[in-house]
Formats: sequence, C-alpha cells, structure tokens
Amino acid sequence: MPAPENTFKSALRRGQAQIGLWQALASPYSAELCAGAGFDWLLLDGEHAPNDVRSLLSQLQALAAYPVQTIVRPPVGDTVLIKQYLDIGVTNILVPMVETAEQAQALVRAVRYPPAGVRGVGAGLARVSRFGRITDYTANADDEICLLVQVENVTGLHNLDAIAAVDGVDGVFIGPADLAASMGLRGQPRHPDVVAAVEAAIKTIRQRGKAPGTLMGDEAEARRLLDLGYQFMAIGADVTLLAKATSDLAARFIG
Repeated sequence: MPAPENTFKSALRRGQAQIGLWQALASPYSAELCAGAGFDWLLLDGEHAPNDVRSLLSQLQALAAYPVQTIVRPPVGDTVLIKQYLDIGVTNILVPMVETAEQAQALVRAVRYPPAGVRGVGAGLARVSRFGRITDYTANADDEICLLVQVENVTGLHNLDAIAAVDGVDGVFIGPADLAASMGLRGQPRHPDVVAAVEAAIKTIRQRGKAPGTLMGDEAEARRLLDLGYQFMAIGADVTLLAKATSDLAARFIG
C-alpha cells in the first residue's frame, strides 16, 4: 500500500485557499457531523479544548471516512508529544506560541526522521503506517507532513521574517487575539494597530514563499483577509456556532 498524498499541503503549495472549521467540542461524534459539511479541513484543538492523545485518536478515526483534511494543534511544541501525534496519524500539525526561528527549527526536526530530524522511528507499530501496511511511509513521511506554526505575540511578530524563512515550515498562522493582548490591546483584535500588524505579517509570510493562515469568524472580514492573501483560514468554530444557535433559538421563544 503506497503512502497517501497530503492534499492539504499540496493545495498550499499551489497557492489554493483552504477553508476550515475549528473543533473544540473534543467529540468524535460532533467532529464527524462537521466532516460532512464540505470544509477543506477541520482543526482538532489540543490547546484550548479538553483533548488528549486518545481523544484525538478517536476523532481522527471518525474523520477518516470523509474527504476533509485534519489539522491538529497540540498544547505546546513538545517533541515527545509531537511524536505521539504523528504516530496516531496526524499529518498536518499547528504548533502554538512560536516566537523565534530557533523554535521553528526545533519543530522541523521534531516532525522529521533522522538524519534530518529527531523523530523516533516507530511507525511500523503505529496507525499512521496502517500498522506497517504502508510500506513506504518512513521514506515519504518527511515530505508529506505539513508543519504550521503560530505567531501570536509581539516577540514572534518581531522575528516573523526569520521564522517564515525556516526551511520545513510550510505555513504561519497569525493569532490575532493573543497578538492583541501582547500589544496591550487585550480583547481588541480588530483594533487598527492589530489589523495593521496582521496585514504586514501576511506580506512577510508570502514573501518567504510560505502560506499565511488565521481564524476569523466574521464573514466579511474573512473574505477581505482572503483577498489580501491568506491561504488557510478557519471561518468559525463548533463551540461558537452551537452556542450562538442555541442562544438565538432560546431567545426567540423565551426572550
């Protein structure tokens, strides 16, 4: 059985916009429900949602029957945790709070096998190789894994050009909420200073040949940012969609 192509990574290389939805309910049932909606990708969140390796595995298994691509965000860029994520079948990984090129370089090594990296070679025991049935998995894994890094504070923004220049980083996600807080504007991601910083970041990332990404729940702003050059964008989250829909329904009947 040959290794499958990472179509999300291929789309980013072609410059094709990829539209996604954030998953924070930490449920394989809700993730599968969202998988049929038609999004290009879903993100399973391990940073701000109650996910661990086993709950992420169950969601990956639920999503496997659908053509949607999956990105997983760990709580931190830990080499051991990344190894576990990759072995359960994660091919697109988004690492939060990357502040320096040195951090980015360490993450590249974490997702690659020796001699280019430090990932442990245990795929023959793991789901990612279909338990050894994908015979060329280790030969192709370094090329197919997509590494996305989050730049979301002033320090990271200052080092953005160097981070985006790191070979092996495929995309840079700008986190406007954390960035605003870092700029002394907590709760104001649409502040003109934050907006200007985000727009400048898009240009820097694209100039380095990498894919810019973000999460934007406002439809008009999401379309504007796509026009400015974002390539992967989440346009909502399962939690906020459910919260709003239930609150609106209750308000129409209860007031």
